[in-house]
Amino acid sequence: MSDKHYSFFGAVERSFDKAARFTKWDSGLLNQIRQCNSVLQLRFPIKRDNGEIEVIEAYRVQHSHHKTPCKGGIRFAAEVNQDEVMALAALMTYKCTIVNVPFGGGKGGIKIDPKKYSAGELERITRRYTSELIKKNFIGPGTDVPAPDYGTGEREMSWILDTYVSMRPGEVDAAGCVTGKPITQGGVRGRREATGLGVFYGTREVCNIPDIMNKLGLPIGIENKRVVVQGLGNVGYWAAHFFQKAGAKVIALAEYEGAIVDEKGLDVEAVFQHRKKTGSILDYPGATNIKKSTEALELDCDILIPAALENVINGENAPRIKAKIIGEGANGPLTPEADDHFAKKGTIVIPDMYLNAGGVTVSYFEWLKNLSHVRYGRMEKRFTENVNSSILNQLEELTGKKSNDHARKLIMHGPDEVDLVYSGLEETMINATHEIMNAWRENPAIPDMRTAAYVVAINKVATIYAELGIFP
Repeated sequence: MSDKHYSFFGAVERSFDKAARFTKWDSGLLNQIRQCNSVLQLRFPIKRDNGEIEVIEAYRVQHSHHKTPCKGGIRFAAEVNQDEVMALAALMTYKCTIVNVPFGGGKGGIKIDPKKYSAGELERITRRYTSELIKKNFIGPGTDVPAPDYGTGEREMSWILDTYVSMRPGEVDAAGCVTGKPITQGGVRGRREATGLGVFYGTREVCNIPDIMNKLGLPIGIENKRVVVQGLGNVGYWAAHFFQKAGAKVIALAEYEGAIVDEKGLDVEAVFQHRKKTGSILDYPGATNIKKSTEALELDCDILIPAALENVINGENAPRIKAKIIGEGANGPLTPEADDHFAKKGTIVIPDMYLNAGGVTVSYFEWLKNLSHVRYGRMEKRFTENVNSSILNQLEELTGKKSNDHARKLIMHGPDEVDLVYSGLEETMINATHEIMNAWRENPAIPDMRTAAYVVAINKVATIYAELGIFP
């Protein structure tokens, strides 16, 4: 069957059904897990700057209540539709479960092109949307916690928080109603780069697994691996940045206007600044231009990171993809047909539902910070530094050798908030990688890593239902 016969939610359901065969659970329970529990469709009017009234279409979906609150981003995009929001909410359930974050999956979307609205209009839309969610009990620190997604960021999250606080005066944990906020409003350091950093940590851990690398005929580790990244937005930029920092060669970067290639390796930050200055990544000094962005996906490389849009790799172009490892930075960049092709070929596809979970993992840390009302590191930073300093002084006295300034600074350093966030994210991604790989090893009939990830997710959600006694 051709790719076009599948909706995004249909593709998620198909992946779910593929994995469900490898579990022991009753079909009724499996059907409960795969369905969306609550779907909210909204239509509300806003006044444009020119005085015209426009009716806005918006959605919020709560896929699963096996854990509360529900969690998931809000995207502003002209293509937003109910099918897409349902699919993304379902992926959030499985994503949270795999990385052991105690949320049910949710997602929101407003059907607008944010580039066509002024800041004032966007604020009115965001605040009205938030007030509608409050009225329907679809937002709150213990109910449903939104976050940024495509087309939204810290600014929109701060409007959501302000609207919530004004309508829920005196609620002590109100800051936990939304994540991805500015630091001054209860945000957490490291949230901005979290998804891209998670993509890096997850891919690096797969590259550190000897049997996987042997199968692919690649050396262990990330160093000197040739990487192609599609999308220089928040996820793609930070993923590329951390790959380069770890010693990988980012040989190509692609954006909607085209792509650039340099076999010697691109300087990610310099390319980013070039695009900021010129409005395009094309004509970057020393690199070769590729006019069609999608052609970059077919370049010869070790690791391909599609970090832009859905369905960019499908049954038609999958046979031309040469990468040995594909790390899904975006949501749903591969269709089911592409998955089938790569499973037969032996290409490792690291699935989105786990690989881009860095955002929700660090959102979880932000939510915990908001509920505890204390910044990470505030209680222990100085204590750790004082203890480390005492140990270092004792060692220097015993050995008679003085440490150099750099070593002293490194050893004495007590963790800041961002250090603890990075550490927590690294731990999460490493553990999740091995959980998925162990499930795959235990059942060699599982065709690919995505199916193994779904098996892990299904088993965890079903176990929670069974332990609650809802489904024996």
